[in-house]
Amino acid sequence: MTGPVDPGPTKRPRIYDDLHALFINGTLKPSPQVSNTQGLIDISRSIMEREGVRVDEIRAVDHDIATGTWPDMTEHGAASDAWPQLYERVLAADILVLAGPIWLGDNSSVTKRVVERLYSCSSLLNEAGQYAYYGRVGGCLITGNEDGIKHCAMNLLYSLQHIGYAIPPQADAGWIGEAGPGPSYLDTGSGGPENEFTNRNTTFMTWNLLHLARFLKDAGGFPAHGNQRSEWDAGCRFDFENPEHR
Repeated sequence: MTGPVDPGPTKRPRIYDDLHALFINGTLKPSPQVSNTQGLIDISRSIMEREGVRVDEIRAVDHDIATGTWPDMTEHGAASDAWPQLYERVLAADILVLAGPIWLGDNSSVTKRVVERLYSCSSLLNEAGQYAYYGRVGGCLITGNEDGIKHCAMNLLYSLQHIGYAIPPQADAGWIGEAGPGPSYLDTGSGGPENEFTNRNTTFMTWNLLHLARFLKDAGGFPAHGNQRSEWDAGCRFDFENPEHR
């Protein structure tokens, strides 16, 4: 039996300056109110920016995002809808990080609305005939003063992969204070910004998102065989037995 293999010195990662990341903050606080979730976003963002990644941010509550599950809700009775313009920023990003607070043990209503609107566009297709989010990677950041980080992350990561995002290992991170009323992440003396567990997981999440985005970018996206909605609609069944095409 052989012992553990020495991995040797860590190689400097490849260049990431052609990648574009988008953070969507699901805080309930409109700008310019302080968002504790923003504090956690800033850690991940700073790592990406040091690697030359172009970073965009949306504080969802600042925008008039209509309720509904169609790409443009003004076509379905809404007086206005900011989502079609925001969706263009989503499509421009190789990396999407959904971030938000925990309320009643779950994601905020703002975060959930963003997920619903992401879902509303998930049937749109890319140039390869795949669903539009294929070839992009997703992760999440969670903050709060109550239990629920893993529950909230589970919901978001499932939602992202279901609509087409690729999820790398360790694609979530979060911070919660002591259960019950207490200091929030950015409050003086909270211990949040110094928390080793949170800082480690946020760093690992960020780099794993970068690595997977790099792989997919270099590969020209996710392979387009066996998953093209356009081809399925045209009758191709990708080795699925189809009596009508024997």
